Amino acid sequence: MLPPMTYTRRATRFAEVVFAASTLLTVPALALAQTASPPPVLGRWDFVVTGTDGPYPSWLELTPSGRGIIVGRFVGRVGSSRPIGRAEYANGTLRFAIPPQWEDGTAELRLEAKLDGERLTGTLTNPDGSRHNFTATRAPSMRRAAAPQWGEAVALFNGKDLTGWTTQGGNGQNNWRAVNGVLTNTANGANLMTTRTFGDFKLQLEFRYPKNGNSGIYLRGRHEVQIEDSPALDAPLSVHLGGVYGFLWPSEYAGKGPGEWNTYEITLVGRRVTVVLNGKAVIADQIIPGPTGGAIDANEGAPGPILLQGDHTAVEFRNVKLTPAK
Repeated sequence: MLPPMTYTRRATRFAEVVFAASTLLTVPALALAQTASPPPVLGRWDFVVTGTDGPYPSWLELTPSGRGIIVGRFVGRVGSSRPIGRAEYANGTLRFAIPPQWEDGTAELRLEAKLDGERLTGTLTNPDGSRHNFTATRAPSMRRAAAPQWGEAVALFNGKDLTGWTTQGGNGQNNWRAVNGVLTNTANGANLMTTRTFGDFKLQLEFRYPKNGNSGIYLRGRHEVQIEDSPALDAPLSVHLGGVYGFLWPSEYAGKGPGEWNTYEITLVGRRVTVVLNGKAVIADQIIPGPTGGAIDANEGAPGPILLQGDHTAVEFRNVKLTPAK
């Protein structure tokens, strides 16, 4: 039998050797995990989907989470952005599935796509089983090198007729009228959008909605600022009055309620938006990640129209003015 001190020294030395060996095995594995290249599909993607009634836009964002997990969010043809709990990318193929939202059917919405350089091509399988092909390209950053210089304000609505405006969607059902200086949508029907397009701008207008009313203002035709008879919550959601639908939450409820004239002052520079509702900055210089549901197209980097949503309920607007960047 070894003396007590000799046994202790040998046991200690054995433990040190085991620890050193385990360290040599573990450190390279951790270093490899930390230095592995990120999956090339990460980032934001603008989709053009071929539907049965023509092309429509969608949007996807994929981000890393932990050790090699991909999560994200997706915007379909309509509705808000919804989370992707896990996406799989292997051998150049991307796949994920998410619960249905406003689509017909109760099955999951499934996406499968191949990556080819800076382009995704694939298929959306809708909850009702229909399949739509798509192509997707990386979304532009839209950073501005300098603050804009502003031009002269222009009136988008002359108070007398619909000069400068055209309808969009709604199966051609135009319920918009100019009545005593007010741009009025009397019922569910077509949207109304400017014939002119704009890049960066400041938009000012007044709006009035009825009880349970629902409408919106699409900036460049792609990003909806919500108009709604919303509950007066301490923490309103992105789908409530003052929010950028599905993306940006207003900091507080600042509406005057149905039947009252409210004001919006909205500044959009690149992706950065500030929304002032009835004199309160409810969204302050925040980034809009991508197109919201119901966007006219996925061409985010291009100028676009101001679109007033008319396919929900009655709504009224007046004193619609825009100051474009030079």
